[in-house]
Amino acid sequence: MNSYWKQLQSLLLGGMAIACVVSAVPAWAQQTAPAVPADAAYKQSGLPVEERVRDLLSRMTVAEKARQLDMYRGVSASMRNDAEKDAVELKAHGFQPAKAEAAFGSLGVGSIHDLYATGAINNDIQSWVMKNTRLGIPVLFAEEGLHWFRGTIFPAPIGLAGTWNRELATRTGVAIAAETRATGVDMLFAPVLDLARDPRWGRIEEDYGEDPYLTGQMGLAMVRGFQGDSLASDHTVIAEPKHFAGHGSPESGTNTSPVHMGERELRSIMLKGFEPAFREGHAMGTMVAYHEIDGVPVIGDPYLLKTILRQEWGFDGFTLSDLGAIRRLYEDHKVAATPKDAVVMAINAGVDMQFYDFDHKTFQDAIAAGIKDGTLSEAALDRAVSDVLRVKFELGLFDHPLVDPTLYARVNREQAHLDVAQESALESMTLLKNENHLLPLKKELKRIAVIGPNAKIARYGDYAPESDPKDNNDLFTALEKMLPQAELSFAEGKDIAAAVELAKNADVAILALGEWHGVSGEGKDRSDLNLPENQEALLEAVVATGKPTVLVLQNGRPLTIPWAKEHAGAILEAWYPGEFGGKAIAETLFGDSNPSGHLTVTFPRSIGVIPDYYDYDPSKTHKYVDGNDKPVFPFGFGLSYTTFKFDGLQVEAPADGKLPVAVTVHVTNTGSVAGDEVAQLYVRQDVSSVETPERALKGFARVHLTPGETKTVRFEVPQSELALWNAEHTWVTEAGAYTVWVGDSSEATLTGKFTLKAEGR
Repeated sequence: MNSYWKQLQSLLLGGMAIACVVSAVPAWAQQTAPAVPADAAYKQSGLPVEERVRDLLSRMTVAEKARQLDMYRGVSASMRNDAEKDAVELKAHGFQPAKAEAAFGSLGVGSIHDLYATGAINNDIQSWVMKNTRLGIPVLFAEEGLHWFRGTIFPAPIGLAGTWNRELATRTGVAIAAETRATGVDMLFAPVLDLARDPRWGRIEEDYGEDPYLTGQMGLAMVRGFQGDSLASDHTVIAEPKHFAGHGSPESGTNTSPVHMGERELRSIMLKGFEPAFREGHAMGTMVAYHEIDGVPVIGDPYLLKTILRQEWGFDGFTLSDLGAIRRLYEDHKVAATPKDAVVMAINAGVDMQFYDFDHKTFQDAIAAGIKDGTLSEAALDRAVSDVLRVKFELGLFDHPLVDPTLYARVNREQAHLDVAQESALESMTLLKNENHLLPLKKELKRIAVIGPNAKIARYGDYAPESDPKDNNDLFTALEKMLPQAELSFAEGKDIAAAVELAKNADVAILALGEWHGVSGEGKDRSDLNLPENQEALLEAVVATGKPTVLVLQNGRPLTIPWAKEHAGAILEAWYPGEFGGKAIAETLFGDSNPSGHLTVTFPRSIGVIPDYYDYDPSKTHKYVDGNDKPVFPFGFGLSYTTFKFDGLQVEAPADGKLPVAVTVHVTNTGSVAGDEVAQLYVRQDVSSVETPERALKGFARVHLTPGETKTVRFEVPQSELALWNAEHTWVTEAGAYTVWVGDSSEATLTGKFTLKAEGR
């Protein structure tokens, strides 16, 4: 969380010198509003949501509307450091009505963030707001919850994606949502559906990988887990896919930097990771990103926020700026002359709520002034307010605003949630190399050297608490519990000579290397992808002892490890596996669990070949003159302690343009132990009107097989999945020949053909 707080401090304290260029809210904007009758339509739970929204909107003053579009940091009128102190005091001493009166008055509040309070405190705030504001509009409590919310710590998204397990992602979302809503929090800033296209970017760990189809499927699964069948419950929350959109390919790999792409790449690649979450999952929130695309800041782009998101995809939730994104229109993009202009531009473009962009007075005055001088349309303001109100009605906050204060103690870290976290950690373990079947290690080993900075501390990744060695969730502790008879020695690795001596006196060396919060996470962009600090030298020195060496990586992005691939005996990629990570790694190393994860990002050979993703366009034909540019490990790759065979491929092209393409394949466990395989389907249009990727993932299925067992996997690919954005700026599925590949990675070789005779979309 440190990166988040540092960014917050930088954005807020650094930007507070902005002069307030708009006067106080004028009297005309506050209007003299009549008393609200007890039988007002918006108070009637039996009426349709849209009717209630319209009725409430008709009763609101401009000042009350502006307030619904503002986010407050706890119960404070300030966004400076004293707001954080207020939150601490609130949790220590309980709710203080005087502070709520000073912050909210009779106008109300749109949302509250950065509180992370108990259900009882949130109930106190909610009760006060609904009783003491004129219209009694409830608060929306919103917090971070990417893979943890004050309870069970799940694998970071890049690791969860490595399971290639939609159902497990849904159960993860269900668990996080239940632990969240039990505190009275209604919305989580997740999932992240950017594509991990530049591994220098520190936020790769928050993504589901580089592929639009896999990201779309895993994101859809999480949204369904978060939102469930009804938002008006005590166990579901609003999902807020972010960062909308195209944020994962910033220039130079640095956070918030410009993104360079055309509309076809935006629609065909970047937006495909988001589209299922909105079209199928009906996500009711989204966070609008900082960056610009081709010179147009996303936060001020009506084509993206209105035409695509709302009109084409049917989005009817509300949009929230990423922290400080609206202010960037004024400070960084230089497309707004004043803070007021920035606020007006964003709302006119389709943004609904600010996230600490400007102090409350500046933001709310800007809305009032924009309405008065006509630069902010009343339709845009009413749309934004309606979006926020609709979400609050859908959550049931007007009718059942309070949470059972005893619920959290019953729900938090319940066994079912812990089981999901452990299952996710185990399924995310990705075996990248296993020379001469070094793994699984034998439990009869007597002397084991465990070396490296990631051996005695659990690495959770960003947007989770910093791990504490006393939690005993680390690899070394897990090995001690599993192997009480073995002699385990430890060296952090800063003293390479000492580490080498341990390895020399051991039967096997386990090197726990990789990254940590200081070099991975939000704002932790890197200019190289080598093992940090002295780890490469440490690895090479330990391997040089001749002792069997297992490299275990815990990291948030793919690393350039060509030497390790050639020389380490085995490599296990664990990512940031959550609170059961140490146990999952140990069980995998010693054969209690068969690794089954597969990569969702390409491991490049060097920093010079970036960008390096599997679905490149076929016109990328020239090679570098100074070395091999083949990926160290390709997208989709993952080994097992058993072996699998793919055969019997059949492809059925439909005669009807509305039916899917059917692909079946037999998968057989040809080894001696049970295991899971991930069958992957890739497709390419042989000749197309515009250039399309060399191959693109269009289906995947996780299959469990006992030794000798064969299962038939069937993929059904909707023809809309084969559509391309053509030169006429239209989606079309073109007639012609297509090639398919099925196998265990993006380098699958089992191939077939089909032909489409008619347009399918």
